[in-house]
Amino acid sequence: MSAVLHAHPESGPALGIEEGKPRRVLSEAGMRGRWWRFVLILAITAVVLVPILVTVILAFTPGPNSTATGLTFENLSNVFSKTLAATWLKNSLITTLATVLVSVAVAAPAGYVLSRGRSKAVSGYSLLLFVMQSLPIITSVVPLFILFAGMGLVDNLMGLTIIYVGSTMTVATWMMAAYFDSIPISLEEASWIDGCSVFGSFTKVVLRNSLPGVLSTAIFAFLLAWNDYLVAIVFLRSNEIFTLPMGVQSFFQQNATDWTSVMALAVVMMLPPVIVFATLNKYFSVGGIGGSLAGR
Repeated sequence: MSAVLHAHPESGPALGIEEGKPRRVLSEAGMRGRWWRFVLILAITAVVLVPILVTVILAFTPGPNSTATGLTFENLSNVFSKTLAATWLKNSLITTLATVLVSVAVAAPAGYVLSRGRSKAVSGYSLLLFVMQSLPIITSVVPLFILFAGMGLVDNLMGLTIIYVGSTMTVATWMMAAYFDSIPISLEEASWIDGCSVFGSFTKVVLRNSLPGVLSTAIFAFLLAWNDYLVAIVFLRSNEIFTLPMGVQSFFQQNATDWTSVMALAVVMMLPPVIVFATLNKYFSVGGIGGSLAGR
């Protein structure tokens, strides 16, 4: 036994294996892997950001008939003074904000029922929502157009908003239900013991701890309504009722395209989502619920 124990330390140098060398080899391989990941992420970022950067540069570049030099706000000024861009912006804001408010107001209690309910009716409703959200909106555009034409809701912002709310409702409800599942029911039970009603615990306890979930749902509804083009092109006819995506499309003519106006209006379309994300980013936090259970 002692001979084996004495021979073992000498076997390493005899085989040419130095202590720590495998660790250095693994470290070098890990560094190469990090560099490849960095290059891949950089390439993906460039693919995403370069078109946006080109759009912004062209929006502030003088047009072919302009006398300005260097970067200029002339394109934006012309878009708002010579077209209905201000009206299109107002229409988009109206439909988008209405969609966000109604979607969140309806999806929050509906998601609460899906999260806390344990009956066959709730399970059936949950399955129905799952099936409905898997259907593309294009499948219902033509039937809805026929229905809304008889109700006078074609070429109408109210009709467009109703469709946006309906198309966001299923996913919004599922998003709210998934976030409510992460909130311990013990918080509600504690409020019930203190005399709070079910609705009171929902508004004062559940919703107050669900700000990231509510904001995620609101942003989803905002982006769907703000960027939609397919539904708008079917239901809108008049220039005065156009939303911003329809307004951008109006600059594309059969034989020519006003690219400076297109890029300027595209920059206007990009600003609200950027502002929304920059403003609400600080409210997305994790771990806020855990503090509510301290000491329990």
